[in-house]
Amino acid sequence: MLPVFLLHGWQDTGDTFQFMVDAFQRDWPLAALDWRGFGRSEWPQDGYWFPDYLADLDALLDQLSPGVPAPLVGHSMGGNIASLYAGIRPERVRCVVNMEGIGLPRTSPQQAPGRQRKWLDELKVTPALKEYDSFEQLAAIVRARYPKVSSACAAFVAAAWGKLEANGRVRLLGDARHRRVNPVLYKREDAEACWREIRAPVLLMLGEESEHLPNLGADGSMTAFRSIMPGIEFARVAGAGHMLHIERPDLVAPLVETFLSAHS
Repeated sequence: MLPVFLLHGWQDTGDTFQFMVDAFQRDWPLAALDWRGFGRSEWPQDGYWFPDYLADLDALLDQLSPGVPAPLVGHSMGGNIASLYAGIRPERVRCVVNMEGIGLPRTSPQQAPGRQRKWLDELKVTPALKEYDSFEQLAAIVRARYPKVSSACAAFVAAAWGKLEANGRVRLLGDARHRRVNPVLYKREDAEACWREIRAPVLLMLGEESEHLPNLGADGSMTAFRSIMPGIEFARVAGAGHMLHIERPDLVAPLVETFLSAHS
C-alpha cells in the first residue's frame, strides 16, 4: 500500500503530525518529509524559491508513489504546495486534505519596489539563528503561543523544533534565511489558475479561530473557494486556530481519516 504524504508548514517539521497520527484509528502507511531548509533537511547554498518545493514533492512522489496518484495531507505552506501541485500535476494526486493552506492576500505591483529594496538590504546581513536557554524555555513559548496545547504536547513540539548545541543552548532547527522577505510578490491569480486545474477531491480544513482566514477578506469565503474548485469540501475545527493539527488532533484525525477512506 502506497503512503499518505504529510506536508508540514513554514518553520514546522514533519514530526508535529505525530499528534494527528496518534489519534488515527487505522494504521495508515505514512511519509512525512522535512522541506528543504526546515527541520533536519539540508540547507541549499543558493537560497530558497517557492517552486523548488513543488519540484521536491514531484521528486518524492517519483520515488515513493511512481506512476500512482498519491494522497496528500498538507498544513499551511504544505497545504498550499499540495493544492498547487494537484493543479499542476493533476494525474499524480488522488486526493488533497488542505489544512489552512489558503494562500496569501492579493498583492499589487506598487508593492514591488519596496519589497525588493528590503530584500537587497537583508542580503547584506546574515540572519541570526534563534536560540533559547533550554528546551523547557522553548516549550513555555510554544504554550504561550498555543495555550490550548498540553505541557507534554509543548515539550514534544519544542524537541521537534529545536537542537541542543555544544554550548548547552537550544537553537531552532531550520535555516534563518527563510526569514528574509521574498522579493517576488505573491500572485493569488496565479495560485487560483493552478487550483482551477485540480481534478482530485479536496477537503479544506479551517480552524474556527483561524488567524489567517480573516486576512483574505472575500477571497476567504466558501463562495470564493467554490467558484475556483466547485467540488471542494469544507470542515471547520472547533477550538483551533492555524495550528489545528497540534491544537485539536482529536477532531482533525477523524475528519482526515474519513476523507482518505472515501478516496482510497
